[in-house]
Amino acid sequence: MKYHFIDEEFAYTGEELSNHWIYKNFGILGDSIVAFVGPCDIDKKRMVDLEDVLNDDQIYSTRMLNFIIEIFDMNLREGVILQRLFSAIIQGKLMDLIGDNPNINLRRIGDDLFVNETKKLSVSICTVSPTSILIHAGLNIESEGTPVESAGLSSHFGIQQIKPLAISCMKTLAEEWEDIKLCCCKVKAVV
Repeated sequence: MKYHFIDEEFAYTGEELSNHWIYKNFGILGDSIVAFVGPCDIDKKRMVDLEDVLNDDQIYSTRMLNFIIEIFDMNLREGVILQRLFSAIIQGKLMDLIGDNPNINLRRIGDDLFVNETKKLSVSICTVSPTSILIHAGLNIESEGTPVESAGLSSHFGIQQIKPLAISCMKTLAEEWEDIKLCCCKVKAVV
C-alpha cells in the first residue's frame, strides 16, 4: 500500500470518494491512502451513508484532516474491517500523544472516535465502487461550527502539527496491510 500526504489544502466534498480518484489526481496507482487538510462539507447528493441521509444529518467541519483509502480486490465486509482497523490505528496514535491525560478519554465505537464520551472527533464511511473499496476518514482539527458536539485535534488535543500525525497513521496502516498480505502467503493449507 502506497501512502502520500498532500500539502495543498482543499475541501472534502464527497466527490473524492470515487474509484481511481487518487490515481487520476496524484498518479498513485493501486492500493493506496492519501491525506490532506481542508474543510469538509458534503452535499446530501454525495452522501453514501443512507442512515445519515434518512436522518437528514449534516456532515460539516471548518477544518479537518481527511484520509482517502482505495483498495482493489476486496469485498465490502473486508473494507469495513479495514476501516475499523484504521480507526483503531488513529486511536492508538492519539493515545500515544496524549499519554496519561486524565482530562481526555478517547473511545472508539465502531468506526467513530469520541472524546469524553459525547464529543465526536471523527467521521468515516466505507463504500464499494465498480473496481475497489473506498474509505473516507476525517478528524476534526477545530471543533467550532460542527453540527454536533465535537472535539478537535487542535482544540482538544493541542496538536498543531497535523502532517506528522497523518503520515504516522498512514505509514502504520500501510505496514499492517503489507504484513497481512505476507501472513496470507506464509501459511500452508490444512486438510
